Amino acid sequence: MSDPFEVRMRFTSQLQHLNASVNSSQKAAHYALKYKEQDEDLHSCILEQLERSSMNTRANIMYFIEHLCDMAQRENHVEYVRMMQRDILRVVDAVAPADGSGAANVKIVRKVSFLHRASGRGEILKQGQVLSGLQNKTILLPATVQEIEDGLKERDTLSGANPDLSPASPSLVNAPHAPGHDDTVAHAAARPNGISTRLDKRQIEQRIEEDRERHKRLREDIWAVGGEENPDDEFDKLWDEISSLGSDDYLQAEEEAEERRLALEMN
Repeated sequence: MSDPFEVRMRFTSQLQHLNASVNSSQKAAHYALKYKEQDEDLHSCILEQLERSSMNTRANIMYFIEHLCDMAQRENHVEYVRMMQRDILRVVDAVAPADGSGAANVKIVRKVSFLHRASGRGEILKQGQVLSGLQNKTILLPATVQEIEDGLKERDTLSGANPDLSPASPSLVNAPHAPGHDDTVAHAAARPNGISTRLDKRQIEQRIEEDRERHKRLREDIWAVGGEENPDDEFDKLWDEISSLGSDDYLQAEEEAEERRLALEMN
């Protein structure tokens, strides 16, 4: 039997080194399920790292939570899901704090797959339907969904209202008066956990690269359709995406029919 302290330390290390790749999140999720007898302790590790880590790491952990919940449901170990239901407000507060220091993570909270993948056909929902997807999967109560959405709307506005609380742009980092070490320390002192509210150039470049990788994967998910198990998925997807017929459509059809008639007469 593995030493509980060693299991905790290794899991903590995996959380700290998460990146945008699916393999990274799946590896950590497999580890958590492998030692599911320590689920409460490992769940506390997740909360601890969310509250202590940088903004980029918190975003990666949020994506990891998606994989953990999906895998826990498939393996019928729902304790991780139940604990996440219990602490979801604390998770959101850590990933996108109310002080605006994680305003760039608000979209992460909305986009993460386990928040916006609807039950049933599993289609990707638009951002406005994010939390309703969670509600459809019965992961969260309707009241909790509404509370989270209300909080996210307020935090989303803090990004534009106070640029010091959002990631600095590369042009700002390269500017002559870009924040130096003293400024970073001052920002860090403003946060109770000592984490700077402004990202340095390396963190910004890392975030851009990781977001690019996530967007690539999201596009792949959007275009993915079922195989032989669900032969009608592709038809249903096209049917849902097609717009209603209007007068312009009928006019275009008449013009195309006339062109075909003229082509036949010429032949």
